[in-house]
Amino acid sequence: MRPLSTAGREATVRVAQEAAARGLKPDVVWHSGKLRARQTAEIYWRACNPLAQVSAARGLQPDDPSRWMRDQLFGETRSIMVVGHMPHLPGLLHALTGATDPSAYSFPLHGCVALEAEGDRWKEAWRIGP
Repeated sequence: MRPLSTAGREATVRVAQEAAARGLKPDVVWHSGKLRARQTAEIYWRACNPLAQVSAARGLQPDDPSRWMRDQLFGETRSIMVVGHMPHLPGLLHALTGATDPSAYSFPLHGCVALEAEGDRWKEAWRIGP
């Protein structure tokens, strides 16, 4: 497994700091368990809420069906950060928002998208690119 590169780590720190400045303070940080996802989750955890619980979660592997994580998130009252991979993240964004326009569920490479629950769907609050 390859760790985050120096450039990748620096970009992640910048995006995590911007997310924290926008008020991101997750109660829980879930990641896929893969090394780079875990390292990314730890960077966000330190920047946004070092009191949050951080753990690997089922349903975040690149080829996992989006519905697995969508179903885990349904009804959650905690603020949850999900750290995953391409091509899973755009599919998950689509499953959560129900957007029909592909640009609405594209996921910025090395970026962050914040969603807010709205009934049984989520809407995008903001996004940050690298």
